[in-house]
Amino acid sequence: MSFQQIFLTAGSAMTAQTVRLNTISSNLANADSFSGNKEDVFKPLKPIFATIYNNMNNGSASNIRSAQVMVADVIATDSLTQQRHEPENPLANAEGNVFYSGIDVVSEMADMMSASRSFEMNVEVLNNAKSMQQSLISVLDI
Repeated sequence: MSFQQIFLTAGSAMTAQTVRLNTISSNLANADSFSGNKEDVFKPLKPIFATIYNNMNNGSASNIRSAQVMVADVIATDSLTQQRHEPENPLANAEGNVFYSGIDVVSEMADMMSASRSFEMNVEVLNNAKSMQQSLISVLDI
C-alpha cells in the first residue's frame, strides 16, 4: 500500500467523522425542540457510512486491498418522536398535544466521544505515515 493510499483512507475516515460530528451537533442543538405537529418536529439525523474497496495490483500476482469510507447518506429518523399532553403549551395542537424530537442527550454525547476518538486516531495514522515518509527520505538522502 502506498503512502498516498494511507493518506486517502485516513482522510476519508476523518471526513466521515466530521459529518458524524456535524449531525450530532444538530441533534444536540435541537434536543429540546418541539412542535404542535408530528411532521414539523425536528427529526434526529444519522449518517450512513459505506465502504469503498480499492484493489491495487502491485505488479505481482497478489492484490493489496485498501478500504475508504464515504458518507452514503444522512437520514432523519422519526422513530424517536415523543408525543406529550401539554394543553397549556402555546404550540399544542387541538387535542392539547405537543411533539418532541425524542433525542437522547446521553446517547448523543457518547456518540460524539466515539466520533472524536475515531477522528483523533486517524490523525495519529496520518502523523505516523508522515514520520515514516520523512524517515525514508532521510535514508535516501545519504
